[in-house]
Amino acid sequence: MKSRTTLSLLVLIVLAISLTACTRSASTAPEADSATFPEAATQEGMNMIQELATQTAIAESGLSAEGTPQPTVDPLGSLPPLGGETPTGVAASGTPLDAAASSPTPEIVVVAQPTVETVRPATYTLQKGEFPYCIARRFNVNPADLLSLNGLTTAQSGALQPGLVLRIPTAGVFGSDRALMAHPAQYTVQAGDSIYSIACKYGDVDPVNIAAVNGLGAPYTLTVGSALQIP
Repeated sequence: MKSRTTLSLLVLIVLAISLTACTRSASTAPEADSATFPEAATQEGMNMIQELATQTAIAESGLSAEGTPQPTVDPLGSLPPLGGETPTGVAASGTPLDAAASSPTPEIVVVAQPTVETVRPATYTLQKGEFPYCIARRFNVNPADLLSLNGLTTAQSGALQPGLVLRIPTAGVFGSDRALMAHPAQYTVQAGDSIYSIACKYGDVDPVNIAAVNGLGAPYTLTVGSALQIP
């Protein structure tokens, strides 16, 4: 009886000890679990996540790490347009159309030919192909005054011979448009022309200037069919 009682007590003690061990293991976290994620490893992971977030923000804003804009890369920029067409807004040379349109047009500069100022002389000797009205236009004098000063009539003015010396009035003007043909111009030499007769055809042009701009020297020989520049 005594041994049975002793055995029962031992069983109760074992059960009590077992229950105590189970309660402790359920209420206390194993120490091994805290060693699974060391503090250093956890901090390194957080730093990596923060760095990735910063790089993503920079990429979305279009700025470099220093804050300067990053160039935009067009993945299709290196491909030519289909069918050889030029993209809208771009010239064939690759220049924007606005820039091509605003480009200044080269200015054409006309170099003035050397001329000699026509001075009203005291007298003038008629040359072949000239007449008093021609001289009046050239020197800007009144034709009637020119004829009167030289004792000539209108009827005589068209039959005067070369070599006649005319006195030129010191006052008065021609009184109307002195030019008979527009100039500067180009003139084709015809048979019987001289620089004097050509000057009379234009009215207010000095034959000396015709010779100057065409590089002619005395006796100013002309070739039929050649072109003269009229100043």
